[in-house]
Amino acid sequence: MSGYAELHCLSNFSFLRGASHPAELVRRAFELGYRALALTDECSIAGTVRAHIAARELGLQLIIGSEFTLENGNNLVLLVTNREGYRHLTRLITQARQRAGKGSYSLNIDDLCTKRLQNCLALLPCDPTPAPASTLTERYRALSYHAKHIQSLMPGRTWLTLEQFSNGGDQAHQKALKVLSQKTGVPLVATGNVHMHVRSRQTLQDTLTAVRRRQSVTEIKYDLAPNAERHLRTPVVLERIYPRTLLNESVKIACRCDFSLNELNYTYPRKFIPADLTPTQYLRRLTKAGMTTRWPDGPSLKVVQQIEHELTLIKELDYESYFLTVYDIVRFARSQGILCQGRGSAANSAVCFALGITEVNPAHMEILFERFISRERNEPPDIDVDFEHERREEVMQYVYRRYGRDRAALTGAVITYRPRSAVRDVGRALSLSKDQLDRLAGNLAWWQNGKVVPQRVREIGLDPKGPVLRKLLALVQELVGFPRHLSQHSGGFVISHEPLCDLVPIENAAMADRTVIQWDKDDIDALGLLKVDCLALGMLSAIHKAFDLLKQHCGKTLSMATLPQEDPAVYRMISRADTVGVFQIESRAQMAMLPRLRPRCFYDLVIEVAIVRPGPIQGDMVHPYLRRRNGEEQVTYPSEAVREVLERTLGVPIFQEQVIKLAMVAAGFTPGEADGLRRAMAAWKRHGGLGHYETRLIEGMRERGYSEAFARRIYQQILGFGEYGFPESHAASFALLVYVSAWLKCHQPAAFTCALLNSQPMGFYTPSQLVQDVRRHGVAIRPIDVMKSAWDCTLESDGADLVLRLGLRMVKHLSYTGAKRLLDARQHRVFTSVDDLAHRASLEQSSLRALASANALLTLVQHHRRQAGWLVSGIEKPSPVFPRPHIREATPLLNTPHAGEEACADYASTGLTLGPHPLALLRNQLRTLGVITSDGIAQKEDGHYVHTAGIVTTRQRPASANNVTFVTLEDETGNTNLVIWQHLAENQHQVLVGARLLGVHGQIQRHGDVIHVIAGRLSDYTALLGSLTTRSRDFR
Repeated sequence: MSGYAELHCLSNFSFLRGASHPAELVRRAFELGYRALALTDECSIAGTVRAHIAARELGLQLIIGSEFTLENGNNLVLLVTNREGYRHLTRLITQARQRAGKGSYSLNIDDLCTKRLQNCLALLPCDPTPAPASTLTERYRALSYHAKHIQSLMPGRTWLTLEQFSNGGDQAHQKALKVLSQKTGVPLVATGNVHMHVRSRQTLQDTLTAVRRRQSVTEIKYDLAPNAERHLRTPVVLERIYPRTLLNESVKIACRCDFSLNELNYTYPRKFIPADLTPTQYLRRLTKAGMTTRWPDGPSLKVVQQIEHELTLIKELDYESYFLTVYDIVRFARSQGILCQGRGSAANSAVCFALGITEVNPAHMEILFERFISRERNEPPDIDVDFEHERREEVMQYVYRRYGRDRAALTGAVITYRPRSAVRDVGRALSLSKDQLDRLAGNLAWWQNGKVVPQRVREIGLDPKGPVLRKLLALVQELVGFPRHLSQHSGGFVISHEPLCDLVPIENAAMADRTVIQWDKDDIDALGLLKVDCLALGMLSAIHKAFDLLKQHCGKTLSMATLPQEDPAVYRMISRADTVGVFQIESRAQMAMLPRLRPRCFYDLVIEVAIVRPGPIQGDMVHPYLRRRNGEEQVTYPSEAVREVLERTLGVPIFQEQVIKLAMVAAGFTPGEADGLRRAMAAWKRHGGLGHYETRLIEGMRERGYSEAFARRIYQQILGFGEYGFPESHAASFALLVYVSAWLKCHQPAAFTCALLNSQPMGFYTPSQLVQDVRRHGVAIRPIDVMKSAWDCTLESDGADLVLRLGLRMVKHLSYTGAKRLLDARQHRVFTSVDDLAHRASLEQSSLRALASANALLTLVQHHRRQAGWLVSGIEKPSPVFPRPHIREATPLLNTPHAGEEACADYASTGLTLGPHPLALLRNQLRTLGVITSDGIAQKEDGHYVHTAGIVTTRQRPASANNVTFVTLEDETGNTNLVIWQHLAENQHQVLVGARLLGVHGQIQRHGDVIHVIAGRLSDYTALLGSLTTRSRDFR
């Protein structure tokens, strides 16, 4: 038997050890003609699915295994031979991982027993590094004892591994192992202890070792591998350094390993189905009951037929238990008063609507169930359910309790290196100074589209051609995209009928009371495991809090279902782009679109949510739709079939479902084929096109009488959807939250803003911007006050109006526990002095200083914040000898801060000010520079040249904007929206990314009520702000 199988190989899923991706290793092994490759990452199979997919495509045998270091220091590699062996391995990894903290494991020799390992093979590595004779004697003695013990547990299934790395001691090591093999009766096999697919990764591998050990490469240079031999070597090299018998032995071992991940048989749990019902019967019963609730007057024939179609397909594909599980989770949340809503492709399901999982009524939408579940594609359904972000943990713990931690766990999330983290880790490994690291990591303009731009490196004062920096930038380029560690998915649960650890190892997550599997969402999709996404959405929390506030202060009981529908005032507000804080339509791009689209009904909101996406923009669908909507372009259809698909969107495909239906009615695709097209759309850029779908589409349309021009236009629009197009069902789910949040902003701005502030962090805008916006809408804001404020922001009555009182949560450096002690003490008795407050609330000096800095002691001390700061600085901590120390001393008369100082202090302590806007205080200086306000810009005509300035609140460069940067400036009169073309952004990059007070000379571009300033020149006026600290929210 000739050839070679590599049986000991680590990928970069042995975090910070391996220097190659699993697929790179598989492809290289195939290129070299290996008979098989074993992926044996340390106490992990996190990379096996990626290797499995690559090996399946190439026809290479993949062996699954894992490497372990036992508590006594001995090493062991286990390979699985069959399904039972795989179960033993995953259970062993689970046991080792759950015994230790996140990222660690613990495995003792006593954990290895005959019963657990009877379907596994064991390889025993031995360090081949040359060493003094005494060290080698002890090394081989320990290996001999270890080999005898493992051989007793696994007779006939244990091997010693010979590793040859051309380090000067190969012959002696080989000779010593042969002697040891003869003495112990444990045979030898050739292995490579591979850490990379090609030798050129050695520098990266050394760097990763330094990162793992938190030292520099220089500090550990004597501990690094002396050469680059731990790569997949050519057959010629292997023949030269290993005896042929040992190479043949590797192939014999590979032949004993007859397991593939294709054999995994996943079953969804059926634990809570009534004993007298089948899953099919139970799902039908619940659906029927839900239909009565959803349609009190009875569903239409179309809905009945749709539900019957769905139930039949769900039964055929054996997905009933999955739907029942999601129903059970949603039922629990609703029983606890937790707002939730299903979204995504699940909103294409009438059954989901009947079960209360989604809120999209199929009678009002053109749903396409095959977007969700298809008979023809081997892909599980995926139901996403959003829950209030502050109460989602209750739902997650319910899942653990309901199904047990042995059968439910969160999906893993592989955290990969990004430019900033790569720079910091590599920089430390290469001993770069902190100043150099901060400059590189703090300004990533030198990294564009996955490549280093040397000119940008020079702009921050560094030489990209310097030897160390050149090496760093090259290593960063290699390292970006490498897995750094395993984290947890935002809420995706995998739940199984059998113990989950029989399918995939489970380990502890960083968060308490959470466990996570070693595969991510792409892995489980590839293997057909079902996932329930329990996601967190801040807007649901804000809506719930707003409803509670209105019930408390106005006696109004509102819900998303009972809110007044199709309110003209709401649509008028939306059409003015008055949408700060409104879900989904608060971004720059959405605000620019709203006055042009002018939504008049709910379906317009569905279109608005979907149309401002890279897909429709790249597919050139936005402008044709707007022209047709405004009567500027005739709406035509090449056939009645196409009319039925596109009539709702005026002949322009905006939603993914329309693309699927077009492929079916115009090109003859089956539903499953059309969904295959949808999935191909998402990957066409990576693969260079849609492959056979292009020919199939165009030829199919031609055969059905459509013109070449129409076919090509549809094809180009489909390519646009590869840049993230929205399904109609998903847009409808989001549009409901758009309407609810817009209604609250329109009719109850005080309650809505209060709820938003209490749900931070979330959304597009800072608390400062939210407060300024609501003040412009006539809502009075009252300051933080230890005598009146709660932890949260609250509402107070002022005659017939509601005013917003800022809460203690807004005070920087004040802990919740400290604030709670303050509130408890105040409830017992009103505070009489700062000393009384400090001692009864047991506040530390840091908390007292925070309150004084935020001017929250104003009504208590009847003095400004400087005087309050002086008073709190004199409060001593109680001691056993002097429980209430108090020394009378004169109070100095400190100068009252002027308005500019007050603004600086406000921003520093709370991030906002209720006093004059900072630019109002600078207006005279700005006026001398020729700067006009946002209000002044609104009075100018299209094409007028202006000079304006404002505090930078957002910078955004969307992928769909062709490298255009959008910047929002804020002054005392409102916001100014800038458009900065790529050439200007490059020429004045430092000003663009560094200025906090940005000046711009530019030209007004006006489309109706939409006003932009097209920047021609930028100026940095930050120095005028003095000590004022502001921070923008930057998005991509």
